[in-house]
Amino acid sequence: MSIRAEAKFQIGQIVRHRLFSFRGVIFDVDPVFSNTEEWWNSIPAEVRPRKDQPFYHLLAENDETEYVAYVSEQNLQVDDNAEPVRHPQIGDYFAGFDKAHSRYTLKPRRAH
Repeated sequence: MSIRAEAKFQIGQIVRHRLFSFRGVIFDVDPVFSNTEEWWNSIPAEVRPRKDQPFYHLLAENDETEYVAYVSEQNLQVDDNAEPVRHPQIGDYFAGFDKAHSRYTLKPRRAH
């Protein structure tokens, strides 16, 4: 019997890490862990999250830089900061920022 995890957060939503000082916008979601064992084992055991939960791909930022992060649902919370994320790849995924709802809107998909 398989466990089906339902994502708590949505693409375009801005979230903050519970333990580390960074925030980001979600641009993809994996229903369960879908990264390498090397990546998994690089996380200290005392803070290593469970694999049986959604994992989120973030365009992330901290005070010094922007980067892509892969974060478990248990380590995320809604970011109350209504400001957009400054990541340079925002335009690759999103059409704009809805300040009233503090979220990004996806670009329309193009069919070939």
